Amino acid sequence: MIVLAAKCWLPRGFQLPDGSKSRKLLSCGDNWQIILTSTENTVLAVTCALLKKWIAANLIGEKAFSFVETAHGSFCVFIGKHDYLISSVQQGPYPNTNIEARAFAIALRETRKIIGDISLHDAVYIEQISRLLPTYTLTASMDDETVLGTWLSAGVQISTASYRRLCKLLEWMDEREVRAIIDEADLSESHGDSLVKRQEQTRSKSEDPTHISPTGTMLAPDAHFSLPGRPELELFFNEHVVEIIANEEKYRRMGIDFPAAIALHGPPGCGKTFAVERLIEFLDWPSYSIDSGSIGSPYIHDTSKKIAEVFDKAIDNAPSVVVIDEMEAFLTDRSVGQASGMHHVEEVTEFLRRIPEATKSRVLVIAMTNMVDSIDPAILRRGRFDHLIEVKMPSADEVASLLQSLFSRLPIQDDVELQALAEKLKGRPMSDVAFVVKEAGRIAVKSGKESIDRTALETACSLLPPAKGQVRKIGFSIETEHESV
Repeated sequence: MIVLAAKCWLPRGFQLPDGSKSRKLLSCGDNWQIILTSTENTVLAVTCALLKKWIAANLIGEKAFSFVETAHGSFCVFIGKHDYLISSVQQGPYPNTNIEARAFAIALRETRKIIGDISLHDAVYIEQISRLLPTYTLTASMDDETVLGTWLSAGVQISTASYRRLCKLLEWMDEREVRAIIDEADLSESHGDSLVKRQEQTRSKSEDPTHISPTGTMLAPDAHFSLPGRPELELFFNEHVVEIIANEEKYRRMGIDFPAAIALHGPPGCGKTFAVERLIEFLDWPSYSIDSGSIGSPYIHDTSKKIAEVFDKAIDNAPSVVVIDEMEAFLTDRSVGQASGMHHVEEVTEFLRRIPEATKSRVLVIAMTNMVDSIDPAILRRGRFDHLIEVKMPSADEVASLLQSLFSRLPIQDDVELQALAEKLKGRPMSDVAFVVKEAGRIAVKSGKESIDRTALETACSLLPPAKGQVRKIGFSIETEHESV
């Protein structure tokens, strides 16, 4: 559940038509709010304009809602019954039981029978009436497989087509139950194949060795990884990771069994984490993270033990990925005096031992750092990290490539000049670029526009923090004229 800064449309203590009283805001969007009542039920409050869209689409009847008026305006409210979920696909709450998970799949199926291609990624789910109600935001859309996978996995954006990875995330449910829930959604051809159809395709491909490697890695020989905005990094991952995995027999004859460990270094915000996350999503392998927040410990030997446990899990579930974030927290030069004693040496030694072992066991190791000069030289030698790749801040062309990818899924007006916007955003983190597009969409909706225009994008750009070397002025600017005497 996210922390909300929005004002609740129904003030605390506001009496609802069923006699209950508003208690607190649970989640919200531009045109809707989910509110908890004094009786522990949930209420969906929406603008009248949004309700009219749902009624026009035959998704819900007008009688299901009551009209209320508060100091914040006039709203339509749906009062949920106890033990029935009212939930946001993007914000939760998410399922705790198999029954709740299956009910959502049924609602997805029944909703799709009524409406066609409208994306449900931003929908509000009402279990009581078995409906997913779209809120028509300008954020990037999802297919139904990703909507279902995101909700089942409590907000992780994952498609049900990534079946193995999804099952790993749903530890509270066995594989047969996951399969039954996906099939319950009955995803049609136009919105993605059902799991059964995908399994049939997989079985037919398994009879052809050109579609599946001898070790069972599902990557076609001509598989291509795409990383919009970072062509050099995309090329590196394709040549040194994807191609080796997809053509294992050919590379094994040349003595190359598996991709070597990779270390990415560059300034904060350059896009290292984004690139790694996209690669993991593409490979669809289980991933395991090593960072100071998850395994750091003040106790001697404890951190080394946790490091070993992560590598053991990755090896047991290979092929898999181990991501070492902020590697400088563990792998600083042992010869530097400030390195914290023998337990630090022990941590570095554990990595020195486990990285080659992991690679031999079909675990892809990727590390990231902002401080490559502080890393212990023994770690960066060939045989541990064969590839040390610098990731720089994006150029205008790289920003333009990402913008083009983001714009392709959104309604954009003709007055938007992609290259001019890319020039303005060059050298900034890719996350800033994504923020500008998303924020421009929000501004367009608030302004009553049907598409994103140049004005919305310029307004969104003005909300970014100053770029390096710039200072944002606060307050009044006073100009003084100097008169010549």
